[in-house]
Amino acid sequence: MFVITQSCCSDAACVSVCPVNCIHPTPEERGFGTSDILHIDPQACIDCGACADACPVDAIFPADKLGTRDKVFVEINADYYKNNPDVTSGWPTPGAERAGRNIADVVYPEIPKLPAGLRVALVGTGPSGGYALRTLLDRTEAHVTVIDKLPTPGGLVRAGVAPDHPGTKGVLRGFDLLYRDPRVTMATNVEVGEGPGQITPAELADHFDAVFYAVGASESRRLGIPGEELAGSTSATELVAWYNAVPGADAAPPIRRDDTATGRAVIVGTGNVALDVARILISPPELLATTDIADRALRILEEQNVHEVVVLGRRDQASAAYTSAEYRALSTIPGVEVVVHDDPDAELPDFTGPADPQRRRIVFLFHSAPERILGQTQVEAVDVRTGSHTRRIAADLAVRSIGYRSVPIAGLPFDDVRGVFPNDEGRMLDEHGQVIPGVYVLGWAKRGPSGGIGANKMCAQRTVEDFIDDAAAGVVPRSGRAAEEFGALLRKRTRHVIGYRGMRAIDRIERRRGEEQGRPRVKFTRIPDMVGAAGWRKR
Repeated sequence: MFVITQSCCSDAACVSVCPVNCIHPTPEERGFGTSDILHIDPQACIDCGACADACPVDAIFPADKLGTRDKVFVEINADYYKNNPDVTSGWPTPGAERAGRNIADVVYPEIPKLPAGLRVALVGTGPSGGYALRTLLDRTEAHVTVIDKLPTPGGLVRAGVAPDHPGTKGVLRGFDLLYRDPRVTMATNVEVGEGPGQITPAELADHFDAVFYAVGASESRRLGIPGEELAGSTSATELVAWYNAVPGADAAPPIRRDDTATGRAVIVGTGNVALDVARILISPPELLATTDIADRALRILEEQNVHEVVVLGRRDQASAAYTSAEYRALSTIPGVEVVVHDDPDAELPDFTGPADPQRRRIVFLFHSAPERILGQTQVEAVDVRTGSHTRRIAADLAVRSIGYRSVPIAGLPFDDVRGVFPNDEGRMLDEHGQVIPGVYVLGWAKRGPSGGIGANKMCAQRTVEDFIDDAAAGVVPRSGRAAEEFGALLRKRTRHVIGYRGMRAIDRIERRRGEEQGRPRVKFTRIPDMVGAAGWRKR
């Protein structure tokens, strides 16, 4: 029997190769895109291994080959079918028959004839951008210029996936193959906006027939409580960027490391990112030292050595936003106890003193919300309302993880209330609600921060299909610019544009540095160093 583990990216490559339809939910089924991982039916699996060969992130293994930490996924895969008895597996259901249709009933879409010589700009290289690029290359003859503000591609796969989840990052290998396509031009270390050295949205619209924005949602929402501005009060977004070596996120959270330190952190929110942060903070530093975590973070975490993380959820445990896979994986951290308090009237532990340095634990307090963060100049405690009682939790760090929003781009319309770029099924809208011809948005920037890699794949494909319909209908305006004119603009505006060869050079050096330390890679944390590694000499 094969088992899908936590690093699953839900892109459904395994679904299409299974000869017995035993992987669910499929793209046609309820739950696809919102389920954190896909699941193999243990009763129907025939041990052929086709799914493991197709998996882009190496998330599928024989059950008897699982390590100690992944054995919990045997139960997680099986529980999906116990809890969803309407899901059926069985012979032989390849392709369209998975959705209950006969092959003879399948109607293949007509491929429209598109104008020749289409040129497209794609801003962003996260999962949405990667799947949009794949669809563009598969479905059109367009030439695509891929733009990213950082020297390295990957978006939140590189910058947001926790260091101890290296398998999930394997999806980037498939995107790298796309970047080598002769119809693709890479232009990283290029920022879009209206500031100095930036390429404006108006210039992109002028030089390309269509522009796709796959820029994600990287800004954290605020709590809106007193004390949120204190040092040591931070967002999960900032913390993740810091320990994931994102350039520009150099400042460490000012956690107390003196005799007054409590060894405790409070996290507000119960999503998967909140659990990622809890896991990184509480994990023994010697385990983190085998990952690609930023050296800057590893040093601080070794000194701080957090022993207790309190996670606050406003509602009950059944309403928590994390997935069962992420929650159950907490129990596999060596030496870490997981404690859950789901009764608002039950007696709670005393958190007014420092954490016990002889043990490590994660404590979930449900029916709880922060009222204020206390401290003279930095975080010293958090007042928390649990049920009808307010309790004080002594802490060195307060982390909010309560949702995300996109960052506005100067020159583009923005829905400040929803935190997305206004759009109609991916077609960007102006301030009057009218479609802007040839401008599209996809992924979290389109629909908000919901769903994982699989949901972003479907979103990207649908948006590109809308572009294809528009191009075939003649409503996409054609640029009158020659292709080489944009290259000239880039060289004039951006001093160090990095192409595919430069990206690969950075990757090779990071991996080589990692090999020297027995780690997957040691990431650069400064853009000048990345530019130098890409082959640009200092002037």
